[in-house]
Amino acid sequence: MNYNEYKQYFIESINRINPIEVENFINIILNCYNNDKMIFLIGNGGSAANAAHFAQDLAKGTRKNIETEKRIKAISLTDNTSFISALGNDDGYITIFEQQLRTYANNGDCLIAISGSGNSPNIIKAVEWANNNNLETIGITGYDGGKLKQINKHSVHVELNDMATVESLHSFIFHYVIIKLREYFGLNIY
Repeated sequence: MNYNEYKQYFIESINRINPIEVENFINIILNCYNNDKMIFLIGNGGSAANAAHFAQDLAKGTRKNIETEKRIKAISLTDNTSFISALGNDDGYITIFEQQLRTYANNGDCLIAISGSGNSPNIIKAVEWANNNNLETIGITGYDGGKLKQINKHSVHVELNDMATVESLHSFIFHYVIIKLREYFGLNIY
Protein backbone atom coordinates (compact mmCIF):
# COMPACT_ATOMS: atom_id res chain seq x y z
CA MET A 1 0.00 0.00 0.00
CA ASN A 2 1.44 3.38 -0.94
CA TYR A 3 0.79 6.71 0.77
CA ASN A 4 -2.14 7.71 -1.46
CA GLU A 5 -3.78 4.31 -1.03
CA TYR A 6 -3.46 4.57 2.75
CA LYS A 7 -4.86 8.12 2.67
CA GLN A 8 -7.90 6.85 0.74
CA TYR A 9 -8.26 3.90 3.13
CA PHE A 10 -8.14 6.31 6.09
CA ILE A 11 -10.79 8.59 4.59
CA GLU A 12 -13.03 5.59 3.89
CA SER A 13 -12.46 4.44 7.48
CA ILE A 14 -13.52 7.84 8.85
CA ASN A 15 -16.89 7.24 7.20
CA ARG A 16 -17.38 4.23 9.49
CA ILE A 17 -17.68 6.55 12.51
CA ASN A 18 -21.25 7.21 13.63
CA PRO A 19 -21.60 10.99 14.12
CA ILE A 20 -24.55 10.49 16.50
CA GLU A 21 -22.31 8.48 18.84
CA VAL A 22 -19.69 11.25 18.73
CA GLU A 23 -22.26 13.99 19.47
CA ASN A 24 -23.59 11.93 22.40
CA PHE A 25 -19.99 11.59 23.64
CA ILE A 26 -19.60 15.39 23.59
CA ASN A 27 -22.88 15.85 25.47
CA ILE A 28 -21.78 13.43 28.20
CA ILE A 29 -18.54 15.36 28.65
CA LEU A 30 -20.47 18.64 28.85
CA ASN A 31 -22.82 17.10 31.40
CA CYS A 32 -19.79 16.14 33.52
CA TYR A 33 -18.45 19.68 33.21
CA ASN A 34 -21.80 21.27 34.11
CA ASN A 35 -22.17 19.00 37.16
CA ASP A 36 -18.54 19.22 38.37
CA LYS A 37 -17.94 15.52 37.79
CA MET A 38 -14.59 13.86 37.14
CA ILE A 39 -13.77 12.14 33.88
CA PHE A 40 -11.39 9.18 34.15
CA LEU A 41 -9.72 7.69 31.08
CA ILE A 42 -8.20 4.24 30.72
CA GLY A 43 -6.54 2.17 28.00
CA ASN A 44 -3.61 -0.13 27.27
CA GLY A 45 -0.69 0.42 24.87
CA GLY A 46 -1.60 2.90 22.14
CA SER A 47 -5.00 3.37 23.80
CA ALA A 48 -3.17 4.34 27.02
CA ALA A 49 -1.30 6.98 25.04
CA ASN A 50 -4.60 8.21 23.57
CA ALA A 51 -6.12 8.28 27.08
CA ALA A 52 -3.26 10.39 28.42
CA HIS A 53 -3.36 12.78 25.46
CA PHE A 54 -7.14 13.19 25.50
CA ALA A 55 -7.24 13.74 29.29
CA GLN A 56 -4.66 16.50 28.93
CA ASP A 57 -6.58 18.10 26.07
CA LEU A 58 -9.83 17.97 28.08
CA ALA A 59 -8.32 19.44 31.24
CA LYS A 60 -6.02 22.06 29.70
CA GLY A 61 -7.09 22.49 26.10
CA THR A 62 -10.60 23.61 26.95
CA ARG A 63 -9.85 26.28 29.55
CA LYS A 64 -10.01 29.93 28.58
CA ASN A 65 -6.83 30.94 30.44
CA ILE A 66 -4.76 30.04 33.50
CA GLU A 67 -7.21 31.87 35.78
CA THR A 68 -10.21 29.91 34.58
CA GLU A 69 -11.92 28.52 37.69
CA LYS A 70 -14.48 26.09 36.24
CA ARG A 71 -12.75 23.47 34.13
CA ILE A 72 -13.30 20.04 32.70
CA LYS A 73 -11.90 17.69 35.33
CA ALA A 74 -10.21 14.86 33.45
CA ILE A 75 -7.37 12.54 34.35
CA SER A 76 -5.85 9.48 32.75
CA LEU A 77 -5.43 6.49 35.04
CA THR A 78 -2.65 5.26 32.75
CA ASP A 79 -0.06 7.75 33.99
CA ASN A 80 0.79 6.96 37.63
CA THR A 81 3.49 4.35 37.07
CA SER A 82 4.21 3.70 40.74
CA PHE A 83 0.52 3.15 41.58
CA ILE A 84 -0.03 0.99 38.49
CA SER A 85 3.05 -1.15 39.14
CA ALA A 86 2.17 -1.59 42.84
CA LEU A 87 -1.37 -2.65 41.95
CA GLY A 88 -0.14 -4.94 39.18
CA ASN A 89 2.46 -6.54 41.42
CA ASP A 90 0.33 -6.88 44.55
CA ASP A 91 -3.22 -7.33 43.22
CA GLY A 92 -2.75 -8.43 39.59
CA TYR A 93 -2.66 -6.43 36.37
CA ILE A 94 -6.38 -7.00 35.84
CA THR A 95 -7.10 -4.67 38.80
CA ILE A 96 -4.96 -1.64 37.85
CA PHE A 97 -7.83 0.56 36.68
CA GLU A 98 -10.61 -0.76 38.91
CA GLN A 99 -8.55 -0.17 42.07
CA GLN A 100 -7.71 3.39 41.02
CA LEU A 101 -11.42 4.04 40.43
CA ARG A 102 -12.19 2.67 43.88
CA THR A 103 -9.72 5.21 45.25
CA TYR A 104 -10.72 8.29 43.24
CA ALA A 105 -14.19 7.94 41.68
CA ASN A 106 -17.46 9.26 43.04
CA ASN A 107 -21.10 8.75 42.19
CA GLY A 108 -21.96 10.31 38.81
CA ASP A 109 -18.36 10.58 37.55
CA CYS A 110 -17.53 9.31 34.05
CA LEU A 111 -15.20 6.58 32.81
CA ILE A 112 -13.97 6.69 29.22
CA ALA A 113 -12.58 3.24 28.41
CA ILE A 114 -10.51 3.02 25.24
CA SER A 115 -9.86 -0.44 23.80
CA GLY A 116 -9.27 -1.33 20.18
CA SER A 117 -10.39 -4.92 20.70
CA GLY A 118 -12.88 -4.20 23.46
CA ASN A 119 -11.70 -7.31 25.28
CA SER A 120 -8.88 -6.19 27.60
CA PRO A 121 -9.58 -7.83 30.98
CA ASN A 122 -8.43 -4.82 33.04
CA ILE A 123 -10.70 -2.52 30.99
CA ILE A 124 -13.70 -4.84 31.35
CA LYS A 125 -13.17 -5.17 35.11
CA ALA A 126 -13.00 -1.38 35.52
CA VAL A 127 -16.13 -0.78 33.43
CA GLU A 128 -18.05 -3.43 35.35
CA TRP A 129 -17.08 -1.74 38.63
CA ALA A 130 -18.00 1.69 37.22
CA ASN A 131 -21.39 0.44 36.00
CA ASN A 132 -22.10 -1.04 39.44
CA ASN A 133 -21.14 2.22 41.16
CA ASN A 134 -23.23 4.70 39.18
CA LEU A 135 -20.57 6.10 36.86
CA GLU A 136 -21.31 6.96 33.26
CA THR A 137 -19.30 4.58 31.06
CA ILE A 138 -18.26 5.26 27.50
CA GLY A 139 -16.51 2.59 25.47
CA ILE A 140 -14.29 3.74 22.61
CA THR A 141 -13.74 0.62 20.53
CA GLY A 142 -12.64 -0.91 17.23
CA TYR A 143 -12.98 -4.32 15.58
CA ASP A 144 -16.43 -5.68 16.57
CA GLY A 145 -16.35 -3.79 19.89
CA GLY A 146 -15.79 -6.91 21.96
CA LYS A 147 -17.26 -7.27 25.42
CA LEU A 148 -16.74 -3.57 26.14
CA LYS A 149 -19.29 -2.57 23.49
CA GLN A 150 -21.78 -4.93 25.14
CA ILE A 151 -21.37 -3.64 28.72
CA ASN A 152 -20.68 0.09 28.46
CA LYS A 153 -23.57 2.52 28.76
CA HIS A 154 -22.48 4.56 25.72
CA SER A 155 -20.31 3.77 22.68
CA VAL A 156 -18.15 5.36 20.08
CA HIS A 157 -17.35 2.44 17.84
CA VAL A 158 -15.04 2.22 14.83
CA GLU A 159 -15.82 -1.04 13.04
CA LEU A 160 -12.45 -1.77 11.53
CA ASN A 161 -10.08 -4.75 11.95
CA ASP A 162 -6.85 -2.73 11.91
CA MET A 163 -5.50 -1.70 15.31
CA ALA A 164 -3.14 1.01 14.05
CA THR A 165 -5.85 2.77 12.06
CA VAL A 166 -8.42 2.28 14.84
CA GLU A 167 -6.07 4.05 17.26
CA SER A 168 -5.55 6.84 14.71
CA LEU A 169 -9.30 7.21 14.25
CA HIS A 170 -9.80 7.35 18.01
CA SER A 171 -7.28 10.20 18.11
CA PHE A 172 -9.13 11.86 15.20
CA ILE A 173 -12.39 11.64 17.19
CA PHE A 174 -10.76 13.01 20.35
CA HIS A 175 -9.35 16.01 18.49
CA TYR A 176 -12.75 16.69 16.93
CA VAL A 177 -14.34 16.55 20.40
CA ILE A 178 -11.83 19.12 21.69
CA ILE A 179 -12.60 21.43 18.75
CA LYS A 180 -16.34 21.18 19.49
CA LEU A 181 -15.78 21.81 23.20
CA ARG A 182 -13.61 24.84 22.43
CA GLU A 183 -16.43 26.18 20.23
CA TYR A 184 -18.90 25.56 23.08
CA PHE A 185 -16.70 27.54 25.46
CA GLY A 186 -16.25 30.36 22.93
CA LEU A 187 -12.54 29.68 22.39
CA ASN A 188 -10.49 29.69 19.21
CA ILE A 189 -10.80 26.25 17.68
CA TYR A 190 -7.19 25.99 16.52
